[in-house]
Amino acid sequence: MPKFPALLLSALLLSTPAHALKISVWDSELQTKLGDGESGGGQLKVRLVGDYSGPVVVLFAPSEEERNRNTFPGLKSRYAGVLTGGQLNVQAENGPLPLTRFLSGFKLSLSLSAPAGSVSLPGLRAAPAGKK
Repeated sequence: MPKFPALLLSALLLSTPAHALKISVWDSELQTKLGDGESGGGQLKVRLVGDYSGPVVVLFAPSEEERNRNTFPGLKSRYAGVLTGGQLNVQAENGPLPLTRFLSGFKLSLSLSAPAGSVSLPGLRAAPAGKK
């Protein structure tokens, strides 16, 4: 039975989950992080601030394994976009697309959460108090 441990080890290695595709959304000057997320099970789970409107930079970072397998052919690491009230549009080759439609081209669905209250994302700076 020396083959059994080798088969068991092979099965365990094959069943381990792949590393995730990560996304980061920053303001156009790369000063403030406005959202982040990662993929799992064919779905990209993204958290975005809901009270920002303006141009953004969308960064994608596939894992080394995903790059080697060419899991997301044609996906660039950086895209321009616009975030308005928790809705993200990505500037694709054929014009702006809602993130849901953009991701469908890479066989990913979107799970989006835009917090209603204040949010604490890594790298998010607190807004200065408004003057009256």
